[in-house]
Amino acid sequence: MDIGVPAEIKIAERRVGLTPAAVGELVNRGHHVNVETAAGDGAGFSDVEYKEAGAAIVGTADDVFANSEMIVKVKEPLAPERARLESHHTLFTYLHLAADLPQTEDLLNSGAACIAYETVTDDAGRLPLLAPMSAIAGRMSIQAGAHALEATQGGAGLLLGGVPGVRPGKVVIIGGGVVGENAAEMAVGLGADVTVLDRSPAVLEALARRFAGRVRTVYSTKAELEASVYDADLVIGAVLVKGARAPHLVTRDMLGRMRPGSVIVDVAVDQGGCFETTRATTHTDPTYVVDGIVHYCVANMPGAVSHTSTQALSNATLPFTLALADKGTDAALKADHNLLNGLNVCAGQVTDRAVADTFDMEYVDPIAALARR
Repeated sequence: MDIGVPAEIKIAERRVGLTPAAVGELVNRGHHVNVETAAGDGAGFSDVEYKEAGAAIVGTADDVFANSEMIVKVKEPLAPERARLESHHTLFTYLHLAADLPQTEDLLNSGAACIAYETVTDDAGRLPLLAPMSAIAGRMSIQAGAHALEATQGGAGLLLGGVPGVRPGKVVIIGGGVVGENAAEMAVGLGADVTVLDRSPAVLEALARRFAGRVRTVYSTKAELEASVYDADLVIGAVLVKGARAPHLVTRDMLGRMRPGSVIVDVAVDQGGCFETTRATTHTDPTYVVDGIVHYCVANMPGAVSHTSTQALSNATLPFTLALADKGTDAALKADHNLLNGLNVCAGQVTDRAVADTFDMEYVDPIAALARR
């Protein structure tokens, strides 16, 4: 199969879809990989390394798309990239369609088979291609929040871990999944006062066992959520509903009862965010203030640690990339129901029920959509 790796064009996105090592695995199986010139530079992987792994270095994104059957990316395709997609393409990347109607419509119009990393599952129902980036984003959320709490950044001038004789900052994490667990680990490491809210007793029990009393676990009701947020210095939004738009759990009205200079970090921004006042920001302009509360809502947080993130993501996606290349898209999807769960759009049809429900579009069974290719 001809596989293309374009340079990412989202603002301040430095990751790349495949490492040279992953390219080498594909080439060793007889596949041809086109890598756009300098695509890996931001992640610390040079064109020379890709050449040594067996890739062809091509000059432009147009060349990558024109000469490839499968496109492997990191972030959702922006409008210029979507314009290059055709019906014979397979797109394998993060999509987050439930928060992006224009992208959904463009992918439908392309006729391509579009597989979203974030909805591929494993046999336990987990999200193995989302997990590594969720872990990184969870850890980074505490770094980002601690920095935003500095007075020079518009925050309350608070050191998250405190010092002897001074109380530490209060961190509230909404959601105890991969993001929340990793955020809690970093916050505990800094010496913060940490509370995690979730609606799953099993998740809360697991967190309580893991942190052995260093984290307060609370079942998330409206009353508990409000009380926790009002008392927080830093709130981390870590809610995930697979494939669907994140619910707005913290409203604009609630901001007025938070302490001025408090910070919220919305890791769910890719799925629309779990704060009513969330709007996506970039690494070049990461924060804004609403009602005295600093918002950090960068939509590609792991892009700031691009070398680590690229390696972690490429390691996770490689088995599926190899399967798609070795068997062909249709056969690979039919052979693996977990990979099939990642198919969001195919042959002009929505094949993910959460996306269809979000936009009130017709849902088509993925196997039926594949038959139309």
